[in-house]
Amino acid sequence: MTLNAIQVILVIFVSFLAGMEGILDEFHFHQPVIACTLIGLVTGNLVPCMILGGSLEMIALGWANIGAAVAPDAALASVASAIILVLGGQGRAGVPSAIAIAIPLSVAGLLLTIIVRTIATAVVHLMDAAAERGSIRGVEGWHLFAVCMQGVRIAIPAALILAVGAGPVKGMLDAMPSWLTDGLAIGGGMVVAVGYAMVINMIATREVWPFFAIGFVLATISELTLIALGAIGLSLALIYLSLSQQGGSNNNGGGSNTGDPVGDIIDHY
Repeated sequence: MTLNAIQVILVIFVSFLAGMEGILDEFHFHQPVIACTLIGLVTGNLVPCMILGGSLEMIALGWANIGAAVAPDAALASVASAIILVLGGQGRAGVPSAIAIAIPLSVAGLLLTIIVRTIATAVVHLMDAAAERGSIRGVEGWHLFAVCMQGVRIAIPAALILAVGAGPVKGMLDAMPSWLTDGLAIGGGMVVAVGYAMVINMIATREVWPFFAIGFVLATISELTLIALGAIGLSLALIYLSLSQQGGSNNNGGGSNTGDPVGDIIDHY
C-alpha cells in the first residue's frame, strides 16, 4: 500500500507523540493498542492495526522498568510493526509476521533509549545553569527539548521505514517462505501467551482470582451455560466470603456490625 503525503505526515506525527508519551505517560500514546490504532486510523487500515495493537498490548503488559533495568521499547515496536503491516498490504494475514517483527524491534529500541537518556543527562546540567541565571524560560526550553528528543527517537525510524516504501517492504514479506511465516505466527502467539501469563502471575492473589474468573467467563462465552453460571456463582461466593472476613475483622467486635458485611465495609471505607 502506498501512502500519500498527508498520511505520511500523520504517521510521523503519531510516531512523535508515541515517543514523547514513552516518558510523559499521560495520554498513553506509546501503548501498542493506542499507537497501532492511530496509525491504522490515519492510513485506512484500522481493523488489522487494532488486532496488531491488541496482540502487542498483551505482550507489553508484562514489560516494566525495574531499577536500572529498562523494559523493551513498546513505542518503537508498535509504530514500526504497524507501518510495516500497512505497507505490506497483507491486511489481517500480515498480523502474525508483524508481531514477530515487533519483538526484535522493541529490543533494538533500547539502544535508542540509552542514547537519548545519555544525552538527557547533559541537558540536566544545562537546565541547572539556566536555573542559576534565574531563567525560567531557559529551564522550560531545555525541558521541552529533552521531551522532543524522545519523540524524535521514534519519528526518525518511522520516517526511514516510510522512505523505504511499500514496494520493498511488500517484496520482503512476500519473499518469506511459508515455513518461516508459519513459524513467526506460532512464535508470536507464544510470546503473547507468555506476556499474558506474566501479568496473571503478578496479579495472582486469592482476592483477585474470583474477579478474573468472572471476567474470563463473560469475555469468552457468548451464551451463559450452566458451567459458566456455576463459575460466576462460585466466584461471587468467594468474593462474599472474603468481604465477610474483612468486615468481621474491621469491626473488632464493636456494636456497629449490622449483619451485612458488605454494607459494613462500605460504611467504614
